Amino acid sequence: MEKNLHENVVQRELKPMNGMLMLILVSLGLLASIALVIGGGICLDNYMGVIGAILLIAGVLGIIAFSILYAGLRVVGPNEALVLTLFGNYYGTILKQGFYFVNPFSVYNNPAYQNAVAEAKQAAAEAAAGGKKQNGGTVKVNAKKTVSLKNITLNNGVQKVNDVMGNPIVIGAVVIWRVVDPTKAVFNVEDYTEFLSIQTDSTIRNIARMYPYDVMDTDGDGVQDEKSLRGSAQEIAETMKNELNKKVEFAGLMIEEVRITHLAYSEEIAAAMLKRQQAEAVIAARSKIVEGAVGMVKMAIDKLGEEEVVYLDEERKAAMVSNLMVVLCSDKDTQPIVNSGSIY
Repeated sequence: MEKNLHENVVQRELKPMNGMLMLILVSLGLLASIALVIGGGICLDNYMGVIGAILLIAGVLGIIAFSILYAGLRVVGPNEALVLTLFGNYYGTILKQGFYFVNPFSVYNNPAYQNAVAEAKQAAAEAAAGGKKQNGGTVKVNAKKTVSLKNITLNNGVQKVNDVMGNPIVIGAVVIWRVVDPTKAVFNVEDYTEFLSIQTDSTIRNIARMYPYDVMDTDGDGVQDEKSLRGSAQEIAETMKNELNKKVEFAGLMIEEVRITHLAYSEEIAAAMLKRQQAEAVIAARSKIVEGAVGMVKMAIDKLGEEEVVYLDEERKAAMVSNLMVVLCSDKDTQPIVNSGSIY
């Protein structure tokens, strides 16, 4: 049996020391160390070699030690988290805002920030090598090393997919998401922002191919018999949200909302599908007109017979039905012809 080497890190909240208190203590210690160095130099000048050497060494060591302690001061803003490791091991996560002091040898971890910085450097190098001006809005870098817990909008752009009938369509969506477990987001995936983007592409593609773009066939009350991307966008977006939540839960992410922002037939079939939609709409409208016309003709003939307004034989009924159907089903205004003689 193969051994599973993947380690699921459990989040542990750190409750570090107050940063302002430690800043004061470290600053006082540094000033004291500088005073020891100065005192040691004075003792050496006054031929107090042993005492001067001890004070000088203690002062130098103190300056080095207290300077290192400054590295343990960390700031965490509102709706942010700081994930720390110590010598390669998970050290803990600071979830509350404030000014703190932690182990100065602990290292922050935010792959989204680190990868963004690397991409920015690479883009700058390529722009310098190619002699092109770098577009300042192309690469966006989060200036903070903490993991943001705020709601973030991912604009997935547009992508070409096939619906359930095989028609190529262009669909785009935006995803509103946030980090709920920063430890999982940092350690369970390489880059949680890229992971979310890829999973969003896959989910939209897989869900869109399960539905037709549009459904023209309706039942008697005018309600569509099945869901479609155009007619049931809200329900399908909710399905996308639930499916995407299942895929990104492992990375400590939560999807708040998925919204379809762009939906259209692909350019190569857009004109043909427009004609098809128009034809289907005309057929559906004609069906309703014929259905209503038949009912009106039947009602007219029955009323004439019941009220004994006029007696019509079968041949005259057929002629009347033909005339009424032409009048009721025509898409243009009819021109009546008045017969001044006998109807026979």
